[in-house]
Amino acid sequence: MRLHRRTVLRGMLGGAAVSVGLPALEIFLNANGTAYADGGGLPRRFGVWFWGNGILPARWVPTGEGVGDEWQLSDQLAGLAGVKDDITVVSGMDVKTGNAIPHGSGPAGMLSGAPLIVKSGDDYTFRAPSVDQIIAAELGRETRFKSLELGVRPDTGLSFNGPDSKNPPESSPRRLFERVFGEGFRAPGDEPVIDPTLRLRRSVLDAVLGDAARLEGKLGARDKARLEQHLEGVRDLERRIARLEEDPPNLAACVAPAMPAEDYPDVDGRPPLPEINLVMADLMAMALACDQTRVFSYFYTYPVNNILFPGMPAGHHRLTHDEPGEQPQVNGIVKQIIEQLGVFIERLRAVEEGDSTLLDNCAILATSDTGFARNHSLADYPIVIAGTACGALKKGLHYRSPSGENTSKVLLSLVRAMGLRAASFGEDDGMVTEGLGAIEA
Repeated sequence: MRLHRRTVLRGMLGGAAVSVGLPALEIFLNANGTAYADGGGLPRRFGVWFWGNGILPARWVPTGEGVGDEWQLSDQLAGLAGVKDDITVVSGMDVKTGNAIPHGSGPAGMLSGAPLIVKSGDDYTFRAPSVDQIIAAELGRETRFKSLELGVRPDTGLSFNGPDSKNPPESSPRRLFERVFGEGFRAPGDEPVIDPTLRLRRSVLDAVLGDAARLEGKLGARDKARLEQHLEGVRDLERRIARLEEDPPNLAACVAPAMPAEDYPDVDGRPPLPEINLVMADLMAMALACDQTRVFSYFYTYPVNNILFPGMPAGHHRLTHDEPGEQPQVNGIVKQIIEQLGVFIERLRAVEEGDSTLLDNCAILATSDTGFARNHSLADYPIVIAGTACGALKKGLHYRSPSGENTSKVLLSLVRAMGLRAASFGEDDGMVTEGLGAIEA
Protein backbone atom coordinates (compact mmCIF):
# COMPACT_ATOMS: atom_id res chain seq x y z
CA MET A 1 0.00 0.00 0.00
CA ARG A 2 1.17 3.55 -0.70
CA LEU A 3 -0.11 6.66 1.06
CA HIS A 4 0.52 10.19 -0.13
CA ARG A 5 2.37 12.37 2.36
CA ARG A 6 -0.57 14.82 2.31
CA THR A 7 -3.00 12.12 3.48
CA VAL A 8 -5.31 13.38 6.24
CA LEU A 9 -7.87 11.79 8.53
CA ARG A 10 -11.37 12.72 7.42
CA GLY A 11 -14.79 12.73 9.02
CA MET A 12 -18.13 14.51 9.11
CA LEU A 13 -19.21 16.94 11.80
CA GLY A 14 -22.63 18.57 11.62
CA GLY A 15 -22.87 17.79 7.93
CA ALA A 16 -19.51 19.40 7.20
CA ALA A 17 -16.29 17.65 6.25
CA VAL A 18 -13.46 17.97 8.77
CA SER A 19 -9.90 16.72 8.65
CA VAL A 20 -6.80 16.33 10.82
CA GLY A 21 -3.33 16.21 9.32
CA LEU A 22 -0.92 13.35 9.92
CA PRO A 23 2.68 13.30 11.19
CA ALA A 24 5.63 12.21 9.07
CA LEU A 25 5.02 8.46 9.13
CA GLU A 26 7.59 5.97 7.86
CA ILE A 27 5.12 4.88 5.21
CA PHE A 28 5.55 8.32 3.62
CA LEU A 29 9.35 8.04 3.45
CA ASN A 30 11.90 6.40 1.21
CA ALA A 31 13.91 3.34 2.15
CA ASN A 32 16.52 5.45 3.96
CA GLY A 33 13.97 7.06 6.28
CA THR A 34 15.35 10.37 5.08
CA ALA A 35 -5.91 21.41 40.89
CA TYR A 36 -6.66 24.32 43.35
CA ALA A 37 -10.39 25.07 43.19
CA ASP A 38 -11.36 21.78 44.85
CA GLY A 39 -9.06 22.33 47.81
CA GLY A 40 -6.45 19.87 46.65
CA GLY A 41 -2.81 20.23 47.59
CA LEU A 42 -0.26 22.14 45.61
CA PRO A 43 0.73 20.34 42.42
CA ARG A 44 4.04 18.58 41.98
CA ARG A 45 6.24 19.80 39.15
CA PHE A 46 9.10 18.17 37.31
CA GLY A 47 11.94 19.61 35.27
CA VAL A 48 15.17 18.66 33.54
CA TRP A 49 18.11 21.10 33.56
CA PHE A 50 20.71 19.88 31.09
CA TRP A 51 24.18 20.90 30.00
CA GLY A 52 26.55 19.40 27.44
CA ASN A 53 30.08 17.97 27.58
CA GLY A 54 30.03 16.45 31.04
CA ILE A 55 32.33 17.00 34.01
CA LEU A 56 35.71 16.19 35.52
CA PRO A 57 34.85 13.43 38.03
CA ALA A 58 37.88 14.14 40.24
CA ARG A 59 36.61 17.70 40.77
CA TRP A 60 32.88 16.87 40.74
CA VAL A 61 32.26 14.26 43.43
CA PRO A 62 31.61 15.77 46.89
CA THR A 63 33.64 14.76 49.92
CA GLY A 64 31.82 12.79 52.58
CA GLU A 65 28.41 11.17 52.39
CA GLY A 66 25.12 11.60 54.19
CA VAL A 67 23.11 14.68 55.07
CA GLY A 68 23.81 18.21 56.25
CA ASP A 69 27.37 18.76 57.44
CA GLU A 70 28.33 15.14 56.77
CA TRP A 71 29.31 16.09 53.23
CA GLN A 72 30.86 19.07 51.45
CA LEU A 73 30.45 20.41 47.95
CA SER A 74 33.28 19.80 45.50
CA ASP A 75 35.14 22.41 43.46
CA GLN A 76 32.83 22.06 40.47
CA LEU A 77 29.71 22.11 42.66
CA ALA A 78 30.75 25.20 44.62
CA GLY A 79 28.22 27.29 42.71
CA LEU A 80 25.46 25.43 44.55
CA ALA A 81 26.61 26.55 48.01
CA GLY A 82 23.59 28.80 48.42
CA VAL A 83 21.17 25.95 47.75
CA LYS A 84 23.09 23.02 49.29
CA ASP A 85 20.31 22.30 51.77
CA ASP A 86 17.79 22.07 48.92
CA ILE A 87 19.63 19.62 46.65
CA THR A 88 20.69 16.00 46.52
CA VAL A 89 23.87 14.97 44.74
CA VAL A 90 23.95 11.38 43.47
CA SER A 91 27.34 10.02 42.42
CA GLY A 92 28.84 6.67 41.51
CA MET A 93 25.89 5.67 39.28
CA ASP A 94 26.40 4.34 35.74
CA VAL A 95 24.38 4.55 32.53
CA LYS A 96 23.94 0.90 31.49
CA THR A 97 22.49 1.21 27.99
CA GLY A 98 25.69 1.08 25.93
CA ASN A 99 27.76 3.76 24.24
CA ALA A 100 26.97 3.47 20.53
CA ILE A 101 27.28 7.22 19.89
CA PRO A 102 29.43 9.45 22.14
CA HIS A 103 27.38 12.30 23.62
CA GLY A 104 24.18 10.60 22.37
CA SER A 105 24.03 7.29 24.18
CA GLY A 106 24.58 8.96 27.55
CA PRO A 107 21.56 11.26 27.48
CA ALA A 108 19.40 8.54 25.91
CA GLY A 109 20.19 6.22 28.81
CA MET A 110 20.11 8.92 31.46
CA LEU A 111 16.84 10.51 30.32
CA SER A 112 14.92 7.52 28.93
CA GLY A 113 16.56 4.44 30.43
CA ALA A 114 16.77 2.88 26.98
CA PRO A 115 19.35 2.58 24.20
CA LEU A 116 19.14 5.03 21.34
CA ILE A 117 18.38 4.16 17.73
CA VAL A 118 21.29 4.87 15.39
CA LYS A 119 19.95 6.18 12.09
CA SER A 120 23.14 6.95 10.16
CA GLY A 121 26.56 8.19 11.23
CA ASP A 122 26.05 10.34 14.31
CA ASP A 123 22.32 10.79 13.64
CA TYR A 124 20.13 9.15 16.25
CA THR A 125 16.78 9.23 17.98
CA PHE A 126 15.62 8.06 21.38
CA ARG A 127 13.97 4.64 21.33
CA ALA A 128 11.76 5.42 24.32
CA PRO A 129 10.14 8.59 25.66
CA SER A 130 12.33 10.79 27.83
CA VAL A 131 11.43 11.00 31.50
CA ASP A 132 9.94 14.48 31.19
CA GLN A 133 7.41 13.23 28.63
CA ILE A 134 6.55 10.14 30.65
CA ILE A 135 5.69 12.44 33.54
CA ALA A 136 4.02 15.03 31.29
CA ALA A 137 1.65 12.39 29.93
CA GLU A 138 0.10 12.37 33.41
CA LEU A 139 0.75 15.80 34.91
CA GLY A 140 0.18 17.63 31.64
CA ARG A 141 -3.48 16.69 31.49
CA GLU A 142 -4.37 19.47 33.91
CA THR A 143 -2.45 22.39 32.43
CA ARG A 144 -2.55 24.66 29.42
CA PHE A 145 0.78 23.29 28.18
CA LYS A 146 1.56 19.60 28.53
CA SER A 147 5.23 20.58 28.88
CA LEU A 148 7.56 23.39 27.94
CA GLU A 149 10.96 22.95 26.31
CA LEU A 150 13.62 25.66 26.52
CA GLY A 151 17.13 25.87 25.14
CA VAL A 152 19.94 28.04 23.87
CA ARG A 153 19.34 26.84 20.31
CA PRO A 154 16.08 25.78 18.62
CA ASP A 155 17.52 22.68 16.92
CA THR A 156 18.91 21.13 20.10
CA GLY A 157 17.16 19.56 23.05
CA LEU A 158 16.59 15.95 24.02
CA SER A 159 12.94 15.80 24.99
CA PHE A 160 11.41 12.88 23.09
CA ASN A 161 7.87 11.50 22.89
CA GLY A 162 9.33 8.39 21.28
CA PRO A 163 11.33 7.51 18.14
CA ASP A 164 11.64 10.41 15.67
CA SER A 165 9.37 12.58 17.81
CA LYS A 166 11.49 15.28 19.41
CA ASN A 167 10.06 18.33 21.16
CA PRO A 168 12.21 21.22 19.88
CA PRO A 169 13.11 23.78 22.55
CA GLU A 170 12.23 27.46 22.41
CA SER A 171 15.46 29.45 22.41
CA SER A 172 14.03 32.99 22.45
CA PRO A 173 12.94 34.37 25.83
CA ARG A 174 10.66 36.83 24.01
CA ARG A 175 8.91 34.09 22.03
CA LEU A 176 8.57 31.98 25.17
CA PHE A 177 6.98 34.93 26.95
CA GLU A 178 4.55 35.54 24.09
CA ARG A 179 3.62 31.87 23.94
CA VAL A 180 2.96 31.47 27.66
CA PHE A 181 1.98 34.95 28.87
CA GLY A 182 0.64 36.49 25.66
CA GLU A 183 -2.71 35.71 24.06
CA GLY A 184 -4.48 32.94 25.96
CA PHE A 185 -2.90 33.66 29.36
CA ARG A 186 -5.32 34.55 32.13
CA ALA A 187 -4.20 35.67 35.56
CA PRO A 188 -6.18 34.82 38.73
CA GLY A 189 -9.46 36.75 38.69
CA ASP A 190 -9.62 37.10 34.90
CA GLU A 191 -12.86 36.12 33.20
CA PRO A 192 -12.89 32.80 31.33
CA VAL A 193 -12.72 32.89 27.55
CA ILE A 194 -16.09 32.06 25.97
CA ASP A 195 -15.52 31.18 22.33
CA PRO A 196 -18.33 29.49 20.36
CA THR A 197 -15.77 27.77 18.16
CA LEU A 198 -14.15 25.89 21.05
CA ARG A 199 -16.78 23.17 21.24
CA LEU A 200 -16.57 22.69 17.49
CA ARG A 201 -12.77 22.38 17.61
CA ARG A 202 -12.93 19.87 20.45
CA SER A 203 -15.26 17.69 18.41
CA VAL A 204 -13.03 17.44 15.35
CA LEU A 205 -10.98 14.56 16.73
CA ASP A 206 -14.07 12.47 17.48
CA ALA A 207 -15.25 13.03 13.92
CA VAL A 208 -12.08 11.54 12.41
CA LEU A 209 -11.50 8.64 14.82
CA GLY A 210 -13.22 6.21 12.48
CA ASP A 211 -10.85 7.15 9.69
CA ALA A 212 -7.91 6.81 12.08
CA ALA A 213 -8.96 3.25 12.94
CA ARG A 214 -9.18 2.40 9.24
CA LEU A 215 -5.74 3.82 8.59
CA GLU A 216 -4.14 1.98 11.54
CA GLY A 217 -4.92 -1.33 9.89
CA LYS A 218 -2.66 -0.38 6.99
CA LEU A 219 0.34 0.80 9.01
CA GLY A 220 3.37 -0.94 10.44
CA ALA A 221 4.00 -1.09 14.18
CA ARG A 222 6.21 2.01 14.36
CA ASP A 223 3.82 4.06 12.23
CA LYS A 224 0.91 2.98 14.44
CA ALA A 225 2.80 4.22 17.49
CA ARG A 226 3.67 7.46 15.71
CA LEU A 227 0.03 8.01 14.70
CA GLU A 228 -1.12 7.42 18.26
CA GLN A 229 1.42 9.96 19.52
CA HIS A 230 0.08 12.44 16.98
CA LEU A 231 -3.55 11.86 17.96
CA GLU A 232 -2.66 12.16 21.64
CA GLY A 233 -1.10 15.52 20.83
CA VAL A 234 -4.38 16.62 19.26
CA ARG A 235 -6.26 15.42 22.35
CA ASP A 236 -3.89 17.43 24.54
CA LEU A 237 -4.54 20.51 22.42
CA GLU A 238 -8.29 20.07 22.76
CA ARG A 239 -7.97 19.67 26.53
CA ARG A 240 -5.99 22.92 26.68
CA ILE A 241 -8.65 24.68 24.60
CA ALA A 242 -11.29 23.45 27.04
CA ARG A 243 -9.36 24.96 29.95
CA LEU A 244 -9.85 28.41 28.44
CA GLU A 245 -13.56 28.10 29.29
CA GLU A 246 -12.77 27.44 32.95
CA ASP A 247 -11.98 29.92 35.70
CA PRO A 248 -8.21 30.28 36.18
CA PRO A 249 -6.92 28.79 39.44
CA ASN A 250 -6.59 31.20 42.35
CA LEU A 251 -2.81 31.18 42.70
CA ALA A 252 -1.37 33.78 45.04
CA ALA A 253 2.15 33.29 43.66
CA CYS A 254 1.09 33.89 40.06
CA VAL A 255 2.33 37.21 38.70
CA ALA A 256 2.82 37.74 34.98
CA PRO A 257 6.53 38.50 34.39
CA ALA A 258 7.87 41.47 32.48
CA MET A 259 8.37 41.07 28.75
CA PRO A 260 12.00 40.13 28.00
CA ALA A 261 14.23 41.80 25.46
CA GLU A 262 13.71 40.76 21.87
CA ASP A 263 17.30 39.70 21.29
CA TYR A 264 20.36 38.67 23.29
CA PRO A 265 23.23 39.08 20.84
CA ASP A 266 26.61 37.42 21.23
CA VAL A 267 29.46 39.51 22.61
CA ASP A 268 32.76 38.79 20.85
CA GLY A 269 31.34 35.51 19.62
CA ARG A 270 30.23 34.46 23.10
CA PRO A 271 26.51 34.08 23.90
CA PRO A 272 25.35 35.89 27.07
CA LEU A 273 24.33 32.64 28.74
CA PRO A 274 24.00 34.00 32.30
CA GLU A 275 21.69 36.79 31.12
CA ILE A 276 19.55 34.37 29.11
CA ASN A 277 19.48 31.88 31.98
CA LEU A 278 18.20 34.48 34.43
CA VAL A 279 15.37 35.50 32.12
CA MET A 280 14.47 31.90 31.32
CA ALA A 281 14.48 31.07 35.04
CA ASP A 282 12.06 33.90 35.81
CA LEU A 283 9.76 32.92 32.94
CA MET A 284 9.81 29.26 33.93
CA ALA A 285 9.19 30.05 37.59
CA MET A 286 6.04 31.99 36.73
CA ALA A 287 4.90 29.44 34.14
CA LEU A 288 4.98 26.88 36.96
CA ALA A 289 3.56 29.19 39.63
CA CYS A 290 0.68 30.17 37.33
CA ASP A 291 0.06 26.48 36.56
CA GLN A 292 0.52 26.96 32.84
CA THR A 293 2.59 23.77 32.88
CA ARG A 294 3.93 21.33 35.46
CA VAL A 295 6.73 19.84 33.38
CA PHE A 296 9.68 21.41 31.58
CA SER A 297 13.08 20.64 30.13
CA TYR A 298 15.77 23.29 29.85
CA PHE A 299 18.89 22.77 27.78
CA TYR A 300 21.33 25.35 29.07
CA THR A 301 23.90 24.00 26.63
CA TYR A 302 23.79 20.96 24.39
CA PRO A 303 25.87 17.88 23.50
CA VAL A 304 29.13 18.46 21.60
CA ASN A 305 28.71 22.24 21.82
CA ASN A 306 31.69 24.44 21.09
CA ILE A 307 30.35 27.49 22.87
CA LEU A 308 32.99 30.07 23.73
CA PHE A 309 32.71 30.72 27.46
CA PRO A 310 34.10 33.89 29.09
CA GLY A 311 37.84 33.74 29.60
CA MET A 312 38.31 30.60 27.49
CA PRO A 313 40.49 30.44 24.36
CA ALA A 314 38.51 27.75 22.53
CA GLY A 315 35.11 26.07 22.39
CA HIS A 316 33.93 23.81 25.19
CA HIS A 317 33.92 20.47 23.35
CA ARG A 318 37.29 21.11 21.76
CA LEU A 319 38.84 21.84 25.14
CA THR A 320 37.47 18.63 26.66
CA HIS A 321 39.61 16.68 24.20
CA ASP A 322 42.55 18.99 23.48
CA GLU A 323 43.40 20.52 26.85
CA PRO A 324 46.14 18.45 28.52
CA GLY A 325 46.68 17.51 32.14
CA GLU A 326 44.03 18.27 34.73
CA GLN A 327 42.15 20.53 32.30
CA PRO A 328 41.80 23.72 34.37
CA GLN A 329 39.98 25.49 31.53
CA VAL A 330 37.39 22.74 31.23
CA ASN A 331 37.04 22.86 35.00
CA GLY A 332 36.38 26.59 34.80
CA ILE A 333 33.64 26.05 32.22
CA VAL A 334 31.88 23.43 34.33
CA LYS A 335 32.01 25.77 37.32
CA GLN A 336 30.41 28.55 35.24
CA ILE A 337 27.63 26.18 34.18
CA ILE A 338 26.90 24.94 37.69
CA GLU A 339 26.79 28.52 38.98
CA GLN A 340 23.94 29.09 36.54
CA LEU A 341 22.19 25.95 37.73
CA GLY A 342 22.37 27.53 41.18
CA VAL A 343 20.80 30.72 39.84
CA PHE A 344 17.95 28.75 38.28
CA ILE A 345 17.29 26.87 41.51
CA GLU A 346 17.37 30.07 43.55
CA ARG A 347 14.72 31.69 41.33
CA LEU A 348 12.36 28.78 41.98
CA ARG A 349 13.08 28.91 45.70
CA ALA A 350 12.24 32.62 45.79
CA VAL A 351 8.59 31.96 44.86
CA GLU A 352 6.49 31.34 47.98
CA GLU A 353 3.57 28.91 47.80
CA GLY A 354 1.74 28.93 51.11
CA ASP A 355 4.09 27.61 53.77
CA SER A 356 6.46 26.19 51.17
CA THR A 357 8.27 27.38 48.07
CA LEU A 358 7.88 26.56 44.42
CA LEU A 359 11.17 24.67 44.64
CA ASP A 360 9.82 22.53 47.50
CA ASN A 361 7.03 21.41 45.20
CA CYS A 362 9.38 20.56 42.32
CA ALA A 363 11.84 17.83 41.47
CA ILE A 364 14.49 19.17 39.10
CA LEU A 365 16.90 16.68 37.56
CA ALA A 366 20.19 18.28 36.47
CA THR A 367 22.48 16.15 34.34
CA SER A 368 24.65 16.04 31.21
CA ASP A 369 25.44 13.97 28.11
CA THR A 370 28.49 12.19 29.54
CA GLY A 371 30.59 11.77 32.67
CA PHE A 372 34.27 12.39 31.98
CA ALA A 373 34.05 14.07 28.57
CA ARG A 374 37.61 13.32 27.44
CA ASN A 375 36.82 9.60 27.09
CA HIS A 376 33.00 9.84 26.79
CA SER A 377 32.55 7.85 29.98
CA LEU A 378 29.11 6.70 31.10
CA ALA A 379 30.40 5.80 34.57
CA ASP A 380 30.03 8.01 37.66
CA TYR A 381 27.41 10.03 35.83
CA PRO A 382 26.65 13.60 37.03
CA ILE A 383 23.27 13.82 38.77
CA VAL A 384 21.88 16.65 40.90
CA ILE A 385 18.28 16.76 42.13
CA ALA A 386 16.75 20.00 43.44
CA GLY A 387 13.53 20.17 45.43
CA THR A 388 11.54 17.49 47.22
CA ALA A 389 8.40 17.04 45.08
CA CYS A 390 6.12 18.08 47.95
CA GLY A 391 8.11 16.04 50.45
CA ALA A 392 8.44 12.83 48.44
CA LEU A 393 12.23 13.20 48.16
CA LYS A 394 15.03 13.93 50.60
CA LYS A 395 17.22 17.02 50.34
CA GLY A 396 20.59 18.17 51.63
CA LEU A 397 22.00 14.75 50.79
CA HIS A 398 25.00 13.22 49.03
CA TYR A 399 24.51 9.59 48.09
CA ARG A 400 27.42 7.72 46.51
CA SER A 401 26.69 4.33 45.03
CA PRO A 402 29.14 1.68 46.21
CA SER A 403 28.57 -0.52 43.16
CA GLY A 404 27.92 1.56 40.04
CA GLU A 405 24.15 1.22 40.24
CA ASN A 406 21.92 1.88 37.24
CA THR A 407 21.01 5.54 36.74
CA SER A 408 17.49 4.39 35.84
CA LYS A 409 16.94 3.85 39.57
CA VAL A 410 17.01 7.62 39.98
CA LEU A 411 14.46 8.06 37.19
CA LEU A 412 12.10 5.49 38.66
CA SER A 413 12.25 7.28 42.02
CA LEU A 414 11.53 10.61 40.33
CA VAL A 415 8.61 9.22 38.35
CA ARG A 416 7.11 7.76 41.51
CA ALA A 417 7.74 11.02 43.38
CA MET A 418 5.50 12.69 40.79
CA GLY A 419 2.68 10.36 41.79
CA LEU A 420 2.89 7.91 38.89
CA ARG A 421 2.43 4.23 39.71
CA ALA A 422 5.35 2.86 37.77
CA ALA A 423 6.42 -0.75 38.26
CA SER A 424 9.62 -0.28 36.28
CA PHE A 425 11.62 2.19 34.24
CA GLY A 426 13.77 1.74 31.16
CA GLU A 427 14.37 -1.02 28.63
CA ASP A 428 16.93 -3.78 28.11
CA ASP A 429 20.04 -3.19 30.25
CA GLY A 430 18.57 0.13 31.36
CA MET A 431 15.49 -1.41 32.92
CA VAL A 432 15.02 -1.37 36.70
CA THR A 433 12.16 -2.40 38.96
CA GLU A 434 13.47 -0.71 42.10
CA GLY A 435 14.06 2.97 42.66
CA LEU A 436 16.91 4.53 44.60
CA GLY A 437 15.59 4.27 48.13
CA ALA A 438 18.36 6.46 49.53
CA ILE A 439 16.85 9.59 47.96
CA GLU A 440 13.21 8.82 48.76
CA ALA A 441 11.61 10.40 51.83
